Amino acid sequence: MNKSVLVTGAAGGTGFAIAERFAKEGYDVFIGSREKQRAQEAAAKLREKYSVSAVGYAMKTNDEENVRSIFGDLRARGSLLDVLVLNAANLGLRQNALTVDIKDFLDVIATNLGWNFMLARQAALQMKEKGRGSIVFISSNTAYRAIPDRVAYSASKSGILGLSRSLALDWGRYGIRVNCVLPGMIKTERWRHNYNDCQNAPSNFTPLGDIAEFEDIANAVWYFGSEQARNTTGAELVVDGGNMIQLYPVIN
Repeated sequence: MNKSVLVTGAAGGTGFAIAERFAKEGYDVFIGSREKQRAQEAAAKLREKYSVSAVGYAMKTNDEENVRSIFGDLRARGSLLDVLVLNAANLGLRQNALTVDIKDFLDVIATNLGWNFMLARQAALQMKEKGRGSIVFISSNTAYRAIPDRVAYSASKSGILGLSRSLALDWGRYGIRVNCVLPGMIKTERWRHNYNDCQNAPSNFTPLGDIAEFEDIANAVWYFGSEQARNTTGAELVVDGGNMIQLYPVIN
């Protein structure tokens, strides 16, 4: 039986790069997206390019029955998951802490913490049967360095660090490793098109003089997901060009 990975938010961007990294290694790949068609199209690309089994799922955030049904389908396909990558997130954009509607605030917390916990728990139930597994949360350097008008997002990304450490402690006895990757700014389509002048934001000015490509995040996730990190759990890996070590960016 091939090893398998489920990546959320994987129809494009960082999530697709992560899914592709595992496909290159021969993993069966399960892709989650809010849009079923996009998930299926992404899975088809991986099947064609790497000759692996790849399936796309429509995911409903904060819906535990949807989560259970997806993991039930994995089992029906003969897969007990080896790696879960929790990449999807509610970005919580433009949430001024004085004016944000409490429902909008709580929606971010529910998705980025509650829904990710639902997914992690169902994965762990399968991994426990195998006596091994790896869960990788995608957090953010904003877990430590807040940015304006992203109060719920920063709070949720900090919460992910605590959640991952708790799960690493509780599930280590079952051979399940739980770790976090913390990206900084990434060269997304928004960045490449300089949306809202984001290419000139201070977070671009890193000690390495560059920010991350999608593949940089994928390689960090691969490390935690693979046996290369077999004795690593409860850990964090920051991929931000050194941005977090600066008191302030040096802009030339």
